Amino acid sequence: MPVPSAEPEGSSSSAALKTRFSEKWQSLSNNTRGICWALLATFLMAVMSTIIKLLGDRLHVTQILMLRQFFMLVISAPVIIRGFPGSLKTQAPLLHLGRILLASSAMYFGFTAVIHLPLAESTVIGFARTFFITIFAVFFLKEVIGIHRISATILGFIGVMVIVQPGTGAEMSIYSFMAILASACAALVGIILRKVTQVDQPITILTFQATFVGLIMAPFGIYNWVSIDLNDAILLLCLAGVSWGAQMSNIQALKFGEASAIAPFDYIRLVYAAIISVVIFGVWPLWTTYLGGAIIVAASLYTLHRETVLGKKVATGTAPSKTH
Repeated sequence: MPVPSAEPEGSSSSAALKTRFSEKWQSLSNNTRGICWALLATFLMAVMSTIIKLLGDRLHVTQILMLRQFFMLVISAPVIIRGFPGSLKTQAPLLHLGRILLASSAMYFGFTAVIHLPLAESTVIGFARTFFITIFAVFFLKEVIGIHRISATILGFIGVMVIVQPGTGAEMSIYSFMAILASACAALVGIILRKVTQVDQPITILTFQATFVGLIMAPFGIYNWVSIDLNDAILLLCLAGVSWGAQMSNIQALKFGEASAIAPFDYIRLVYAAIISVVIFGVWPLWTTYLGGAIIVAASLYTLHRETVLGKKVATGTAPSKTH
């Protein structure tokens, strides 16, 4: 009589598959692994927007934000507790205050736009953040930019105007304006983060973001409270999990890959958004969304190309001082 294997056949096959996957993964270049993580992050962000849009049919945006932050705080709690009380020590309290207020505004405006605009439109307007960062970096970080970045920034905002169509028969909606405001606020958050990361630990940044954005939203969320059913609760839990997963995937992408290799793949989000918009919501993006999106993506990729070229010139000592 044959002696039964100590390990079930299914378990053995699973272990072998896991080993093969690990070997294949390790054989990939760092940039390729970073791109894989970036693709996962962009997909999760598209799913996150979809869940927000579904929840927005029943719940007020402040209630969604409050509960999302609460569940994300629960997910982040083990890391925050391990770092306590050092996780609350900061050398830049005013910068954190500004970042939290701006992040709260960006989420409020951005979530509202996602709920009320076609998914592809709100997604593509969100890409304008790149151009706001360029403008704000000049004023707040004293960065010097040249004709190439100025031209790309102007072109990018032309793309935004093509989408929102101000001054035409299709009036610019308040929600399009909110999407633009969300991009501007998110850009300012990025500028502040450049400063904060120079003086504070990542755990401190995570703690302040996870805790205080939820506290800011709590009074508004409670005031606009609507009873939630089981479907809402499941979607809210999924929203928190997907949001956390998107952040972690993005961190992993930047850990493995070079920023210049990863950045272009953020625009895959527009493809995901367009597909989801048609399949789930039955809404086809307007031709102006495609045209404006193409202009924004082209301007962003041109900026990325210029920065990559400049970086190589700096590395070899051949870069002009003020031409980018």
